[in-house]
Amino acid sequence: MVRAHPAVPKKMKKEIKIKPSKELPSGFVDRQEKELLTRDFIISNIKEVMIKYGFQYLETPSFEYTDSIGKFLPDKERPDQGVFSFKDEKSWLSLRYDLTAPLARYVAKNYLEIPKPFKRYQLGTVWRNEKPGPGRFREFLQFDADYVGTKNLQADAELCVLISEILEKCGLTKEDYTVKISSREFTKELFGELKIQSDEQSAVTLRALDKIDRLGWEEVKKILGKGRKDKSGDFTKGADLNEEQIKMLEKRIKETKPSTSDILEIIKIFEAYNFTNYEYDPSIIRGLEYYTGPIFEVNLNFEVKNSKGKPIQFGSIGGGGRYDNLVSNFGNLDCPATGISIGIDRLVYALMQKKEFNIKSNKPVVICVFSKENIKDYIKILKKLREANISSEVYPGEGNLKKQMQYANKIGSPAVILYGEDEIKIGKPTLRDLKSGKESKTEIENLPNEIKKIL
Repeated sequence: MVRAHPAVPKKMKKEIKIKPSKELPSGFVDRQEKELLTRDFIISNIKEVMIKYGFQYLETPSFEYTDSIGKFLPDKERPDQGVFSFKDEKSWLSLRYDLTAPLARYVAKNYLEIPKPFKRYQLGTVWRNEKPGPGRFREFLQFDADYVGTKNLQADAELCVLISEILEKCGLTKEDYTVKISSREFTKELFGELKIQSDEQSAVTLRALDKIDRLGWEEVKKILGKGRKDKSGDFTKGADLNEEQIKMLEKRIKETKPSTSDILEIIKIFEAYNFTNYEYDPSIIRGLEYYTGPIFEVNLNFEVKNSKGKPIQFGSIGGGGRYDNLVSNFGNLDCPATGISIGIDRLVYALMQKKEFNIKSNKPVVICVFSKENIKDYIKILKKLREANISSEVYPGEGNLKKQMQYANKIGSPAVILYGEDEIKIGKPTLRDLKSGKESKTEIENLPNEIKKIL
């Protein structure tokens, strides 16, 4: 009798655990200390100028109802109209893509309580679902200053003046940047001459002209015509202007003398301020569709390089303009307004290439641990240093003296304190200057004074 072999159980398949990616999504970056300290320096200068100019500080939430912030982004070829959104119960919410649309919502909500004009400034993160590029991110810090509730063009002129003061406080010279000005009144006249009647055709034309700085005229002409395919294969639908219309548009855009009354008035106000660092440039469009009058853009005049050291077309670091109808979207409110913005992270990216910021980074003095039995002695020294406002720490890891020294050097510590058996016996720690390598023994009471000589 032949016995059947018992069934052999199939080998259990080993479950492969997929590890999460350590890479970031495109358009998002980790920011390290040097960049963040430079950013803090810029922000401190912004706040000084804004206080001097009499602006109030305001903060609005990161999320708004999608309908409240509207769909005014220039890059409408992207999914979700260029914003990051999700549905919460019955309503769509979006991360703010700028600070102006939330300001309009805030003003409408608090219309009776706020003074008119209302002068506010804000610093906040914004998010855009757009194509990233050098110094152009999907998440970035933005600074805004706005006048709400006035048609007075002195407000528009003063925004250009205060932006210039901020840039110069941050270390730029007048040769390093130019404030370019134009007006939506000019484009209204121009579109009338071109016989552009459709809102959609006007919007596509504006978005195309806004890309002149980045793409150049030859590529923009394609968008003004039938459309353009970029290097990645993405196709941007064109404005369907004919060849004659494109030629006329190019000629008018290259004019050098202002023709609109609002720009002529702003130039007179500039003269009163003795402000000369501006240039009339009708090719300045500003892609956001809510602008109604004067518009301005801040351009850098020096070369900016990418991470590979190659020069790039960096474009503007900020701009703004008059938006007299935005607040009225929330109701029957007559509330003209004007504002200006700076992309702080773009400015940091450029400034760090322009100059070396001697921003002091306070790295801690490291108190080395010879024995855990002596922790009270180490903490006694630590308290003495911190009372003197000296950044300091007892070595927080585990390891021998060699590892502790490696740690101190790695973090850029200015000095280490050695307090082993020999030092404890005589009550004098050894202070080692990590830059010069010099050592000295000193009383605990005198340590703060000796360390300040090194810092």
